[in-house]
Amino acid sequence: MDIHEQRHGAVTVIKPEGPLTAGDAVIFRQRLGDVMTRSLGRLVVDASAVAFVDSQGLEVLADASDQLSSSGRVLRMCGTTETLREVLDVTGLSEKFEHYTDVNTAVRSFL
Repeated sequence: MDIHEQRHGAVTVIKPEGPLTAGDAVIFRQRLGDVMTRSLGRLVVDASAVAFVDSQGLEVLADASDQLSSSGRVLRMCGTTETLREVLDVTGLSEKFEHYTDVNTAVRSFL
């Protein structure tokens, strides 16, 4: 899995590419934690290149959402594929995130 990071002013966009599963979930958790610390919660996960997510990948996203929620913030996601959106809906995790169609809309939501 490749993980790309891009700054849009005070907002950091992190974009994992590939399935978010077991081994990659550990790497993504570490990277996401680092970005959350540096960005002070102004973070967007661009999920447009995540074709599949397993339970460990979902756990990483849910834990990040909970961590931000504890400080009054919400994890913003954009570009969720139909498959990922369905998994989030079925598991009841969809409501833990603010969903946006694209990166620009998600970044502007911080204004």
